[in-house]
Parts: sequence; C-alpha cells; structure tokens
Amino acid sequence: MNRKLRMGMIGGGKDAFIGAIHRIAANMDGLIELVAGALSINNEVAVESGKMLFLDPERTYLDFKTMLQKEAAMPADKRLDFVTIVTPNFAHFEPAMMALDLGFNVVIEKPITFSLEEAKQLQAKVEATGLTLLLTHTYTGYPMVKQARQMVKDGALGKIRKVWVEYPQGWLSKMSEREGNAQAAWRTDPKKSGKAGAMGDIGTHAANLAEYISGAKIEKLCADLNIMVPGRALDDDGAVLLRFDNGAAGVLMASQVAAGEENALKIRIYGEKGGLEWAQHEPNTLLVKWLDKPTEIYRAGGGYTFQSSYMTHNTRTPGGHPEGYLEAFGNLYRNFAQTLSAKIDGVQPSPESLDFPSVADGVRGMAFIDNVVRSSQSDAKWTNFDI
Repeated sequence: MNRKLRMGMIGGGKDAFIGAIHRIAANMDGLIELVAGALSINNEVAVESGKMLFLDPERTYLDFKTMLQKEAAMPADKRLDFVTIVTPNFAHFEPAMMALDLGFNVVIEKPITFSLEEAKQLQAKVEATGLTLLLTHTYTGYPMVKQARQMVKDGALGKIRKVWVEYPQGWLSKMSEREGNAQAAWRTDPKKSGKAGAMGDIGTHAANLAEYISGAKIEKLCADLNIMVPGRALDDDGAVLLRFDNGAAGVLMASQVAAGEENALKIRIYGEKGGLEWAQHEPNTLLVKWLDKPTEIYRAGGGYTFQSSYMTHNTRTPGGHPEGYLEAFGNLYRNFAQTLSAKIDGVQPSPESLDFPSVADGVRGMAFIDNVVRSSQSDAKWTNFDI
C-alpha cells in the first residue's frame, strides 16, 4: 500500500462523543483518512460537521443511503475502502448491510445491532461478501489485556477455574435521561437501545473481555437484572453467574448506578497455578498471582522477556508512559487497517494484525443480551447460552 485507507463515517457529527473518539483512533497511525460522511440526521448539523472536519462539500452527505450509493459509483482511486458506523444501536443494521452489499468493509460500534436476528443476518452477509468487519470492543486493544490472553493460552495459569469481571459506572444514578442528557436518553430508551440497558451497554463489554482473555465461551448463565432508579424503562444494574465451556465458573457485574464510579472495569482470572488481575484504571499494569510464590507486577513497555508478540505489537510507548483508552481504540483501528491493506495487496495479514473483534463477537454479544434478559425474566433461572 502506498496510500492511506479512505474512510466514510455514518453518524458522529459535532458534539457526538463516540464519533470523535473513532476519528482520533483512526487518525493515530497515519494509515487512514476521513474523506466522506453522513454525520447527522439533522441537515444543518451534518453540513456544519463536514465543514469542521474539512470534508469536501461534495462528500458531505445528508443521509447514509445517498453517501453509500454515490461513493460506490466513484472511481477506484477515490472510492471508500470502509465505512464506520457510530449511530445508536437501532440504526446500525441497515447502513451496515447496505455498505457490505456495495462492497465496503465496515467498522461498527457495539452492541453490533438492535437484535440477535439482525446480528445473524449481518454475520451471514460478511461471510458471503468476504469483506472485513471490526466491532469496537475497545478493551481488547490494551497491551496488557493482550498479554493476559496469551499467558492463559500458553497455559501459564494451568486449567482456568474462575472468572470475575465487573464494570461499575455511576453516571445514571439520577434520571439523567429526563434532564437533557442525550447519551442517557437513547441508552435508556428500549426503542433505540434494545431490550437491555446497562447489560447491553457495558455488560456486553464485560462478557466479551471475559471470553477474550480466558479463551473460553459462556455456555450457561443465571442473571438478575434491576431497575434501581424509579421510572427507568431498562435495567441500570445487574449481576450474572456464568458457566464456561471449559468448566470454569464466573461472576459478571455491570451497574450504571454505582454512584461515584467512573469506568471501573476490572477482571480477575484464576487457574490451577495462579491468577491474573487487570483494571482499566491502571491499564499498563497486570498483576500475576502465583500459588507458590509472591505476586508479580507486569508493566507494559518495559522490554521484558515475558512479553508476547501480541502485547508488543499493541504497545506504543516506552515503559512509564501511560497508554489508555484512546491508544487501545487506536490499536483496533491499526490492526483493522493493516488487515485491509494486506488484503488489498494480496498478502496474508499477520496474526497480530488479525487480532481484533469481529462480527462473530457481535453475534455473541447480542446472544448475551438475549439470554441474560431471558434468565432474569424467568426469576433468575439457569439458562443455556443459545445463539
């Protein structure tokens, strides 16, 4: 490749939190340029956002259908390589399917769709087209998460027995959706967010991280969902007991009414020989706990012999320079871009470049939501993880 990949964005106009995050992440390694956008359903916001991002007015569109159709008709040296979709959940499926039908690769926010059935249809479309889809489960992009996964895979902890993962937030401790908070309004609206609130928004992150690091798949669960703020339409708190296909037991907690918490995602995994602990608030640190010797503290960027190739591939700075949320997001985009560039060049992407969340992760995320809600509605009965 002797050029940048060309990106178009659907949603994510001015004042949209996640759209700006995607643009920062995509721009981080100089591999991608934003050249087109249908940035808002509000025409004035769409045009103003295009101007703020210095887009060609001819490639600032008022709706995604027009963008995809016109971009698909462009010559090869101008045509988009991929489309990033950063709309609310209910508006993911249609633009993603249309983009794939027109030959565009796709980056999409999680949860991947509004329903499990939509996710399955999207997976079938990706497989039929042979195109590439990145699902932005951000936390899989952290270097020490990569290290933890590789250590489990290499058998350093022995057979995995226990997984604890928690994701407490406090930002929905009040009825913020009725106080002008746009982010709260759509996330707590079943017509826009789907059948789950906190479990759909952050519980899916926790479940994905548990499966990613442990290498095991959830096969049964028992869930208790709660609405703690009176009048709210969707769960804002919940806990899930898990059983994995390797025999491990797990506990998952997700809450958006843990007053005072920010984004305190933490995971602990224990095997026969020892355990691992990683927390997003201290992302450069991985605690390695042994049954028969003192706990070790692993740090990103130190050049130690224990480092896996997946960790070093996703480490950007020398030790002591914190790498956080934006860098992890950037790692997802870089790996996706390296994979696309390799495919365009007709070569096999490296295993490290291919290591990013896919449409299959999206299907499992939607199945997690369905099964958690089903279990909770059945008085917290154990439920098979059906897909």
